[in-house]
Amino acid sequence: MFYVIYNLLLLLALPVIAVLLFTKKRCQRGVLSRLGVVPEHLRMLPAPVIWIHAVSLGEVTAIVPMLRHMKERYPHCSLLISTVTETGREQVMRELEGIASHCYAPIDFRWVVERYVRALQPQLFILVESEFWPNLLKSLHQHHVPICLVNGRVSSRSFSRYVWVKGLMTQVLSCLDMALMQSDVDAERMRILGARSQAVFVTGNMKFDQALEQVDSRHSHESLRQALGLHADEVVLVAGSTHPQEEECLLRVYRDLLQSHPRVVFIMAPRHVERASALEAVIHKHELPCVRRSHMPHMLAEKKGARVILLDSRGELPFVYRLGCLGFVGGTLVPIGGHNLLEPAQWAKPVLFGPYIDHCRDIAQLLLAEGGAIQIQNQDELLSHLLHLLDHPLEAEQMGQRAFAVVQRHRGVTARNLQWIDQLLGVQESPSTFPLTTASSQVESRTCSTETAHL
Repeated sequence: MFYVIYNLLLLLALPVIAVLLFTKKRCQRGVLSRLGVVPEHLRMLPAPVIWIHAVSLGEVTAIVPMLRHMKERYPHCSLLISTVTETGREQVMRELEGIASHCYAPIDFRWVVERYVRALQPQLFILVESEFWPNLLKSLHQHHVPICLVNGRVSSRSFSRYVWVKGLMTQVLSCLDMALMQSDVDAERMRILGARSQAVFVTGNMKFDQALEQVDSRHSHESLRQALGLHADEVVLVAGSTHPQEEECLLRVYRDLLQSHPRVVFIMAPRHVERASALEAVIHKHELPCVRRSHMPHMLAEKKGARVILLDSRGELPFVYRLGCLGFVGGTLVPIGGHNLLEPAQWAKPVLFGPYIDHCRDIAQLLLAEGGAIQIQNQDELLSHLLHLLDHPLEAEQMGQRAFAVVQRHRGVTARNLQWIDQLLGVQESPSTFPLTTASSQVESRTCSTETAHL
């Protein structure tokens, strides 16, 4: 009955879905694949296929370490990642080229997902974080494909919504053979919503394993400073994954900071790069100099002194955080729910964020409890804390060390998840160790960073 209602509502929404697919620029790519036309290169994938569904950029980034180890661990398997967004596809192409293939996720109409399941005949389906598509999961279950949720989470907002359709959620979640959750709270919410208790396990958050092992010469500290036109005596603040409205607040704070700290350079990275031109206009409205990353290096000579560097590139933000004396993580001053707080923490940087942290609450609480982060409620608090940290660089450095210690202490989630996946794949013997941690020299380069010395 619940599936009948769901599919009826989905059918009624078909005209709206069609309009979005054919008119929204970021949805047009792969439109036929989304509608059930299985690309030929997917039909040609050597069996067995492991299908991983990661909605967007954040989910793909979270599973990159796991996918790299899966390629080594199961060399006979073809890895396929489906994403909904274009940024997710770009991250697959950038980080997992030669490791996994990509396709756009089919829309959750029964006849569409059935075509994909029949064509791929996956040996295992891995779902990342919290995307529960009823028809897709039901089709996989009926075809006896094991389904594993990894890095699972159920935010407070999502939980309150799912409770209203608990009957449907119970049927959907009963399809899961294994649910590997980020926290005890997430696990309990899954059980309340109808997942089988014996299938739910807490393994932790894989974002702790996102060590930047692939740092190359382009992303070294000095190379990045040079590429962005930063001088040795300039102090850098980094605000990443920002959204409209909170950007206005951040720019007002920066203008106030300049009155007492004229050597501060502000790097802003909007969550959606396609908004770069709009953000540039906002920066100019605040009468601040702006230089876009995409316009470098030919504009560097024109911009000196106080300025906003608009990071309109993809994939650089996690590395750029290392340039800052601290990192502000966006989506937290507006009711978005927050983004990856560990990106600045893994470079031993103090982490600042606002009140809206529903998507990253557990990590936020860990960082706050250890003194590696500061949560602010409004613009005035943000300005006050920034001024304090700029005036007390040793305190800022110690806070960054505490943030990095949190990251170090909670690594190893990928290894635990792989051991559970072994069971679903019928692997009898697992390697006892994995090369999951960074080399000691790389750890030292973060913990012993002297970047805050320029304060």
